[in-house]
Amino acid sequence: MDGFVLPARVAERVRDVIEGRVRPVTPRDAATVVVLRERPGVPGSMQVYLLRRKASMAFAAGAYVFPGGGVDPRDADHDIAWAGPAPEEWARVLSSDERTARGLVCAAVRETFEESGVLLAGPRPDEVVADTAEWEEDRLALIDRSLSFAEFLDRRGLVLRSDLLRAWAHWITPAGEPRRFDTRFFVAALPPGQRTRDVGGEADQVAWMRPEEALERARRREILLMSPTYRTIDELRGYASIRDVLAAERTIVTVLPEFTLGRDGGLRLVVPGDPAQTPIAEVEE
Repeated sequence: MDGFVLPARVAERVRDVIEGRVRPVTPRDAATVVVLRERPGVPGSMQVYLLRRKASMAFAAGAYVFPGGGVDPRDADHDIAWAGPAPEEWARVLSSDERTARGLVCAAVRETFEESGVLLAGPRPDEVVADTAEWEEDRLALIDRSLSFAEFLDRRGLVLRSDLLRAWAHWITPAGEPRRFDTRFFVAALPPGQRTRDVGGEADQVAWMRPEEALERARRREILLMSPTYRTIDELRGYASIRDVLAAERTIVTVLPEFTLGRDGGLRLVVPGDPAQTPIAEVEE
């Protein structure tokens, strides 16, 4: 990564946090899902689904991201029909308490449906729905929070398939940012028969890209990838197939980037595991 841009007001806040004048905000629990697909009969054709966030968004404006978002308190509802590893097992994998783990897994499935139309749920524990196009009204109700995920699943007679998810990474937004997220990354294969849809909302463009293509376009500055997205895609580049990705043994390590102040007064972003200190460009709003 060779560039990072902050609005001037955010950069000022970052300096205030670094110098102790302002306390960092508490990160909000969030989940994001890397949805993968392969073109039938084409070896090495694994692609990742990305959404470009609208330029008007307060967080990560213009960046290409995976589907995801913050945990709704109702995501931890015990009434949610569940199949696959139980919340207590996810708590062990995610190094969290059981309630938090339940909320994170539900948020991962819910947000993926809201932002892509892909639903990791089925009428029985060993099935997954083939299409979700007729549930557009429900999807919109989930987005505006007039419908909880538990209510949606119950209304449609569906069971959440937690076994279709694999934990991949854990990133926390650096201190100083006015919006911070404590985000668990998951990976999942696009279920057979389902297709992503351009569902709008926070995104103005969607795309399927091979990991190599996404990284190259980011290097050419054709697209913007934030550090967590870039690293995740770079890690996926080392796998030949979705089967290999889902079978990978992962030790989840928390990554917390840090803003620092250089001798010249300029801001830098330090990402654990990356020896470089990325310079921060400040822009007036």
